[in-house]
Amino acid sequence: MKSILFLCVANSARSQMAEGLARKLFGPDITVQSAGSNPSAINPNAI
Repeated sequence: MKSILFLCVANSARSQMAEGLARKLFGPDITVQSAGSNPSAINPNAI
């Protein structure tokens, strides 16, 4: 199975939005995840 990982420092905004968009675009055919090297709480401006 193919997979995509969006990685950034905080995983609080852009990478999570990219994960959501990729999940919508690719559906269940591709595993999509996001992660951070120093994760923090989600940025409320990203919601």
